[in-house]
Amino acid sequence: MPSDLNPNIYYEDREDAARRLIEMLPTELLSKNETVVIGVSEEGVYFADQIARAMGVQMDILLAEPVLAPNNPELAIAMVSETEEVVMHKALIDAFGINEDYVYGEAHRKYEEEVLTYVYKYRKGKDLVSLKGKYVVLVDECVETGLTMMVALKSVIARGAKNIYIATPILDQTVYQNLLTVCDGVFCPHKIPDYISIEYYYKEYERLNFEETLSIVNTQEVRYKAEINKGKING
Repeated sequence: MPSDLNPNIYYEDREDAARRLIEMLPTELLSKNETVVIGVSEEGVYFADQIARAMGVQMDILLAEPVLAPNNPELAIAMVSETEEVVMHKALIDAFGINEDYVYGEAHRKYEEEVLTYVYKYRKGKDLVSLKGKYVVLVDECVETGLTMMVALKSVIARGAKNIYIATPILDQTVYQNLLTVCDGVFCPHKIPDYISIEYYYKEYERLNFEETLSIVNTQEVRYKAEINKGKING
């Protein structure tokens, strides 16, 4: 454990977290098969990039936006992805008496106004990389409620992924049990009982800005194409 002062600090920094996450992955299995690593959020792109580099496979980003409660603009009650899949947090929706028509209406608005904008910014409007018949590793910097990861799972299943794995440095223990039932494997060095906030678990933590995330996505695309041209990867 990186710190003797705070037992809840699990990682020195992102590099440390990525290294320990990669050590857990079945890299031989994934490297032997046609695998795509997907960052399921802007924050997850750093870890997706590190995993893709370690295995010499392709990487992409799957974009999604939260649908927020009408009576609490900080509470996510659903998630909509760039493939127009929607996943709802039924317990919250029922607890607040929110009409599902509102959720679907907001999801469509978020898709049109925000998700498509990010698709253009990150991929110039290009479609998500083909996933049909491939092994897919879904990656995020943490999994708290599981909404983002569930909409990502739904999206890649709809795109014909053959096997789906989840990788993240920090994961809520309850969500971990739920995810195990809907994918082929979950890899996480630290599964915690009561998630607080991502910054709490790092000795040094700074959020990536848009330019840094975009640079990672663009560099990965160039790297992958170069390795195909060199014959290191079958395109």
